[in-house]
Amino acid sequence: MARIEQKVRDLVSEDAAMEDVVRTVLDRAEDGEVKWVDVRDDLSSGQWGRLIETGVLVDGDAGFRLADAEATRDALENGEAETTAGTTSTSTSTSSDDDEGSSWSMWDKGAAVFSLALFAGYSWAPMRNVIGNAMNVFLGPLNAQLPFYAVVMILAVVTGLYSTILQANLMDSEKMGEYQEKMQEIQEKRKEAKERGDDEALDRIQDEQMEAMGDQMGMFKEQFRPMVWIMFLTIPVFLWMYWGVGIGANATPIFDLEPLVLPFAGEKAWTDPVLGPVQVWIVWYFLCSMGFTQIIRKGLNINISPTGS
Repeated sequence: MARIEQKVRDLVSEDAAMEDVVRTVLDRAEDGEVKWVDVRDDLSSGQWGRLIETGVLVDGDAGFRLADAEATRDALENGEAETTAGTTSTSTSTSSDDDEGSSWSMWDKGAAVFSLALFAGYSWAPMRNVIGNAMNVFLGPLNAQLPFYAVVMILAVVTGLYSTILQANLMDSEKMGEYQEKMQEIQEKRKEAKERGDDEALDRIQDEQMEAMGDQMGMFKEQFRPMVWIMFLTIPVFLWMYWGVGIGANATPIFDLEPLVLPFAGEKAWTDPVLGPVQVWIVWYFLCSMGFTQIIRKGLNINISPTGS
C-alpha cells in the first residue's frame, strides 16, 4: 500500500536510525510476523513502539506483523536521498496547500473590517439612520406591500440561502475533517503509548500536539472566513429592522407595526421582551431563519459538517 510506504519514508526521514530498525524487523519477520523478543537486542522499546504507533506493525496471530511487507521493503529500496527529498517536497506542498486554503484574501480582510465597523450602527444613531435609509430604498417597497412578519420571513429565507451557499463554498469541510482526524489520531496514539508505558513515545506525541496547535488556528480561520461575509451581508439587514422597529435611545418606530401573536406568549408588540431581554422581532427572525436554513440545506443537499478525506 502506498500509505504504508509513505509512513516508512516519513519514519526514516524523521530519524535516520529507523532505517536500520525497519530493516531488522524485515529480516526477523517470519511469514510476515515478528515478536518483541526477536528484536529487543537490536532496537529500543521506543523504536518498537514507534513502528506500532505509525501502523507499520499491526496485530498478528502470534505477535505483530508487517502491515505491508512489500511496501515497507520498497520504501527502503528507494534510497535515503529520494526519501528525504520526497518527504520534504510533500511536507512543503502540504504546508503550502494549508496556507493557501486557510489564508484570507485582501477581500476577506476588507469584509471583516467593514463588518466590525457596521456594529457601531447599533449604538450610534447617525450611522444607523444612514444604513436604515439606504436599505429602505430596496426593502421599503416590499414592506409597504406585505405585513412586517412576512417581510422578516422573506429576509430569513434570503439570509439563510446565502449563508448556506457561502459556508459551502468558502469553508473547506474536507480540510476541517482532516484537522479533526489528525487530533483524534494523536489522542489515540497518546492513549496507546500510556497503556504501553512508553515514555519516549509520549514525549514525541507531546511534540506533535504542540505542532497541531497551528492546525487548530487553521481550523478556526476556515470556520470564521464565511462568517465574515455572512456578517457583511446580514448586519445591514439587521440594522434596517433595528432602525424600522425603533430600537435605541430616543428612537421612534419608522414602520407602522401590528402586534404579533406568538405561540405560548400571545399577542406581543415587536419591541416587547419575550425571552428574557430578547425582543419579539429578534426571536421571530431567528425562528424563521433556523427553520428555513434547515429546509434550504436539505433541499440543496448541502452539508457543511467536517468530512474526512
